[in-house]
Amino acid sequence: MRDDKSTQEITAADTDNELVYWLTTCLNRYTAETNSSRSYTSYTQGRNTMGNKSSLLLREEEIAQIQEETGFTPNQIERLYSRFTALDKNDCGTLSREDFLRIPELAINPLSERIVSAFFAESHDDRVNFLQFMRVLAHFRPIRKNRENKLNSREDKLRFAFSMYDLDNDGKISRDELLAILHMMVGVNISEEQLSSIAERTIIEADTNNDQMISFEEFAHALERTDVEQKMSIRFLN
Repeated sequence: MRDDKSTQEITAADTDNELVYWLTTCLNRYTAETNSSRSYTSYTQGRNTMGNKSSLLLREEEIAQIQEETGFTPNQIERLYSRFTALDKNDCGTLSREDFLRIPELAINPLSERIVSAFFAESHDDRVNFLQFMRVLAHFRPIRKNRENKLNSREDKLRFAFSMYDLDNDGKISRDELLAILHMMVGVNISEEQLSSIAERTIIEADTNNDQMISFEEFAHALERTDVEQKMSIRFLN
């Protein structure tokens, strides 16, 4: 873990905050590159008038559909589309898992496997199209007061974080799943005994019905005092 707490002091919320940290750190750095005008310009030049290609491949009705489903503005969609096509080396309109791992910020992230898997949750052919790509990123849009928040409500953000732990997609987090994620996050920096202790304490603290598992409702309750709306939000420039 990134702080100086002892194993005995680490709580369920601490464990979840650690996961959110790695998740948003990666996506923040990735979108920061997308948001950089210098990066965007150099990219479009390097891809032989990508601006023109982007306009041809992303029609107005497609932009409108993505905006309707995700809440991103047209300008944000165009910027993220340029990033998407940068990863699409074969110009086939979809991304593979290998394409995602070309993102430096993702390749070095300890949760890279889980983050990449999240993009493929709706995929039936192990490829991700742009709309699916945008639906995942939409979970990290900041919440706007007095507006409809599509895919980025507090519950949506929590469900996304929960899915990072739920390796078998059965709607519950087991001790083994929690331990597997802890291994990904800390590697060999903490002993197996300490990791097991953290996993046990997290389960005990969050498990209110004593089934030795953490349901989504228990997960959300454990994070009720955590500012998930702020922690799981990224600034996407127009």
